Amino acid sequence: MQRLSRDDVSKAVSAADDVTIAEIIGTGATIEELAEAQAWLANDEPMINDLRPLAQGRVRELVDILSELDEADDDGPEPGPATITT
Repeated sequence: MQRLSRDDVSKAVSAADDVTIAEIIGTGATIEELAEAQAWLANDEPMINDLRPLAQGRVRELVDILSELDEADDDGPEPGPATITT
């Protein structure tokens, strides 16, 4: 199995910045493991109903990284400095 490249991660996780891409590659995960982590995040109920064990190992690491990325997207843009108009 081939480990993830920067290009693989960029294609699969369009919202990822350079730090997140490096974190994902740093797990040593494969393309298949990244796809499984994304499946867990998309909808875990079918995976549980299929009697799959909860994500473990590198897949669990990827789920954690990707869920942090999702939470950051949900928060919206960072508030900037206040602008005063007169």
